[in-house]
Amino acid sequence: MRRTVRRYALVPAGAGLAVAAALVLAGLATDRGGPGAPDGRAGTAVGTAAGAAVLAPGSRPEAPVLTGDDLDGNAVSLAGLRGHVVVLNVWGSWCGPCRAEADDLERLSRRTRAEGVRFLGINTRDRDPAAARSFVRAHALSFPSLRDPSGELLLRFPPALLNPQAVPATLVIDRRGRIAVSIGGAVTEEQLRPVLAHVAQEGS
Repeated sequence: MRRTVRRYALVPAGAGLAVAAALVLAGLATDRGGPGAPDGRAGTAVGTAAGAAVLAPGSRPEAPVLTGDDLDGNAVSLAGLRGHVVVLNVWGSWCGPCRAEADDLERLSRRTRAEGVRFLGINTRDRDPAAARSFVRAHALSFPSLRDPSGELLLRFPPALLNPQAVPATLVIDRRGRIAVSIGGAVTEEQLRPVLAHVAQEGS
C-alpha cells in the first residue's frame, strides 16, 4: 500500500493568500482536493490535511465574529475561545465524509485539550436540528457546534479560505484569533495532529 506523506509548509510573512495559493497549486499538497472539493482540485489557499499550508503569523487574516446558539440552545462565540488554538470544523449530518471524520475529531479534541486546543463546529445546511443532534449523539461529540442552517456564518469567511459549498472543511485558528490553516475535505487525527502541534507551539 502506498503511504501518504504528511507535510506542511510555512508561508512567509507578507506573502499573503496569493503565495499560499501558488504553493498549494504547485503541488505542496500530496492529495489534490478531497471529499467536498467542488471541482476535485486543491483551490486557492486551501490545502488537504496531508499538505496544508500554514500561513505565517504576519499573513494571517482575522477570523470573523461568530456568535449564536449551539444545538442545545446555549450561547456560543468564537471570541470566547481567544487564547486557545481553535479547530473550527464545518459539518452536516447529511455529509458522508463528515461522518467519516467525526470520531477522529472527537478523539483529537480530548487528547489535545491539555495543550490549549479547543474544538468548535459549525453545523450547516441542516434545517432540522434533530438530525444534527442525532449526529452528535452517534459520534459522542463533546464540543459545541454553532447552528448555521442557511450557511450565513460561512459567508463571513474569506472565500479563498473557506468555500461554503465544500463540506466538510476545517480551519485552525491561532491563539490571537487569526486563521492559520485551511483544510478542504475530511481529515484524520493522524493528519491534523502535527498541524495543531505546529500552531500550538507558537505561543501567544
